Amino acid sequence: MKKWLGGTLGAILVNAMASGAALAVNDSAGGPKVNQLNLHAPVTSIAADIEWLHWMMLGICLIIFLAVFAVMFYSIWAHRKSRGAKPATFHESIGVEIAWTVVPFLIVIGMALPATKTVVAMKDTSNADLTVKATGYQWKWGYDYLNGEGEGIAFLSNLSTPAAQMNGTEPKGDNYLIEVDNPLVVPVNKKVRVVTTANDVIHAWMVPAFGVKQDAIPGFVRDTWFRAEKVGEFRGQCAELCGKDHAFMPIVVKVVSQEDYSKWVEEQKAKLAALADDPNKTWTADELKTRGEKVFASNCVACHQANGKGVPGTFPALDGDPTVLGPKAAQIEVVLKGRPGTAMASFAHLSDTEIGAVITYTRNAWSNAGKGEDPVVQPLDVKSAR
Repeated sequence: MKKWLGGTLGAILVNAMASGAALAVNDSAGGPKVNQLNLHAPVTSIAADIEWLHWMMLGICLIIFLAVFAVMFYSIWAHRKSRGAKPATFHESIGVEIAWTVVPFLIVIGMALPATKTVVAMKDTSNADLTVKATGYQWKWGYDYLNGEGEGIAFLSNLSTPAAQMNGTEPKGDNYLIEVDNPLVVPVNKKVRVVTTANDVIHAWMVPAFGVKQDAIPGFVRDTWFRAEKVGEFRGQCAELCGKDHAFMPIVVKVVSQEDYSKWVEEQKAKLAALADDPNKTWTADELKTRGEKVFASNCVACHQANGKGVPGTFPALDGDPTVLGPKAAQIEVVLKGRPGTAMASFAHLSDTEIGAVITYTRNAWSNAGKGEDPVVQPLDVKSAR
């Protein structure tokens, strides 16, 4: 019996330890740490100044606290009635009054000067490398890149924590309620100005690691800035009580290298261009040719030349080419997949509309006009061939 009980208790203990390990929570990357007592690790100069001010003022307050209570407790102990202490009879002391006026004044000035310097720096949003508008919605953030590299990019950023974690059917992740589907992406060591506003109620854009917290108020435009000095993801939340789902409105800023940022900008612009062109729309031949001429000038003219004659021995001519004059399916395949072993690369990164337009242009340009099969290629043809 004892043996059975011992084995059962041991199994329960092992299972409890295993469950505890499975449910263990780790530090959030760029977010709060387990049992965190201090401020978030700073990644901007402003956040570092805020942390220094925090500890400096806390130290001054601690020194004052210890000094005042030390004098008070010493006075209570040394001048207690049981020792026969007699109360002083002086009415006033000029020296004491001067001291308790001048010393606090100097302390306040000593705290105010560095604090004012930091506050002024926090408000200096001039000469930004990048300007992003952050719009608060119930309950998500909208980002619009207004100036700088990436101008024109816009998207919404929503909470991405699975519902199964929120209803308790799955264990909570390390970034529970502070993860999003589309983070704000910015380059490292660049000054980013954030313009805040709101669509409905008052929100607040806050990222502790940046030392940034700015209200977003409907009908008003406020601004703040940061310059992240470290690559990584950094997390924050709406810091204004904005409704029943206030806790489900996180902020994630992804700081990347300049090279990676430029790549991201290109990808986002390609996606926006693809979304702007409905592949199901039927275009007229003239519309496709006009659009295709621009696509050709941007992507094809360097190899195939403006006259369509190509570069003999290196790039084939499109003027009179059998593929261009033949069935459209073959040319669509070449543009989408390229030709292995040749200089013809895949242009699948172009939108369906762009590919349909440029193929239509080549089939109607130069001496090809009116000679080949399938003179018009619609975006839907390209979409079907992908």
